[in-house]
Amino acid sequence: MTESAETPHQPDDRPEDGARRRLGYGEGREALLKAAVRVVGARGLRHLTYRAVAEEAGVTHGLVVHHFGSRDALIEESLAYAVRLSLSSSLLEPGTGRPEDFVAGLPDMVEDDADGQAYQYELLLEARRRPELLPQVRALYDEYFGASQRELDRILPRGASPAFNRLVFAALDGLVLHQLTGIGDRADSEAALAELHALLRTLGERPPENRD
Repeated sequence: MTESAETPHQPDDRPEDGARRRLGYGEGREALLKAAVRVVGARGLRHLTYRAVAEEAGVTHGLVVHHFGSRDALIEESLAYAVRLSLSSSLLEPGTGRPEDFVAGLPDMVEDDADGQAYQYELLLEARRRPELLPQVRALYDEYFGASQRELDRILPRGASPAFNRLVFAALDGLVLHQLTGIGDRADSEAALAELHALLRTLGERPPENRD
């Protein structure tokens, strides 16, 4: 399932075959992280090997070894990369305090970043089998909770309790999973989001001021 980090490094200018190419300075690591996310999203974590990532990225096997050194390092960095991308595109924190802006782009995110979303669910399940991954997954998901908490605090006059924030995020997480797997579709996600936005508008209505 894994490949040793001590596999001899092949120089970047000696490709294994004609399909390989050289990456420019500074683009290698990000290209490999993108490839790792695509491999796991499409084929599962068990297929995440140096060679699979190299084939997906169209580079030499040795370049992956050079950048990451171990499979665990590749998993850790690619998970952080996937979550950063998802946070930037999920619209959890638009900063407007308007209910209709909260996660308004969720259906598009699932369609545009299906591999990235699948990757995160693969890591969640893998953390159940490999407890050493759980602190990392929890820490990264805390970023999600933090972003949604801050936006809900803007929307609701009295702020949102941590329990309510977790409830809302769990609902959003379920919508992503359903759309991703085909249990639901885009229309289902949009209808559910409309209900969530209506609920937040109701909860966010300030009581009339006492003018006496």
